[in-house]
Amino acid sequence: MPGPPAVDYRATSARPGWDALPSSLQQSLAVALGTEIAHVGPSVTSGFTGGFAAPVDLADGRQVFVKAAPDTLHAYRAYQREAEVVPQLPEALRVPRIITTALTDSWFAVVSERVSGRMPGSPWSAADFSAVTSACETMADALTPTPLPGLDVLVDDIASGGWPIDLPAQILSGNRPLPTGFQPWLPAVLRELGDLIALYPEALAGDTAMHSDLRPDNLLIDQYGACWTVDWNWLSLGPNWFDWSCLLPIAQYEGIDTQAAISKSPLTADVPPDHLDCGAALVAAYMLDDLDTTPPLGCTPELRRHQRLYAWTFLDWLALRRGWSA
Repeated sequence: MPGPPAVDYRATSARPGWDALPSSLQQSLAVALGTEIAHVGPSVTSGFTGGFAAPVDLADGRQVFVKAAPDTLHAYRAYQREAEVVPQLPEALRVPRIITTALTDSWFAVVSERVSGRMPGSPWSAADFSAVTSACETMADALTPTPLPGLDVLVDDIASGGWPIDLPAQILSGNRPLPTGFQPWLPAVLRELGDLIALYPEALAGDTAMHSDLRPDNLLIDQYGACWTVDWNWLSLGPNWFDWSCLLPIAQYEGIDTQAAISKSPLTADVPPDHLDCGAALVAAYMLDDLDTTPPLGCTPELRRHQRLYAWTFLDWLALRRGWSA
């Protein structure tokens, strides 16, 4: 049986360097920070967008992290949203705090405190999984009910067509092809996959402000072993367990016994199994969609490899729980 592609989340982006930023934006950043830019490190290689993202040393001794993008890239609005959201997050969350922003020449930049750390995973360790789980439990507690007003509601977004909930039925009816390169038992479980997705109005209801995009490259383990979360620009309202559950399939694939963790965590111990499986089925369908199309402007081809890896691992996780591959 074929397997999913390997994705090194430390090397998925193609970002511009400091010299690509307009001089007017560089000058505006110095004014906003109240000091000169002393040194700019190389852009990070994680993520899938073409936005600038790099560590910066300031003349006054501070060390910060700068992200910037032109308004032609979707990262432009993502960085603006992060600058809006992070100051509203509870202090209990380990999130790099926003220091300042700058806007000029159709570019936007956001400056945050710099956190030295590494991604979890590749492979996941028990210690990393424990730290990430603890962070997700803290997030869920601090963000329930949501302290942020005006967030999109996940079930409403799904109902309005924001997610490909009809994908299994479309494949079964012959209106779209079966994605290639996946588990041989996938055709036999499409109907059950669709039935699980159909549970979303009840299964994915909730009043928790969710990060909604937790992946290994949106997590940092610091020198003390604590987990930080970054890239807060896709928040929505849903169940308090959803963020953590979206990390379980990739952790399971890399050797973590997530089934035992589910029964122990206060996030999931009392959640109906079909509700957890509904969330995984929905993400699997989302990742199976548009697999062979050109990535959005500013995104690298690694985005599609990420989708394949996630579709595979979420399907495998469901197969483990539901006996699909037996």
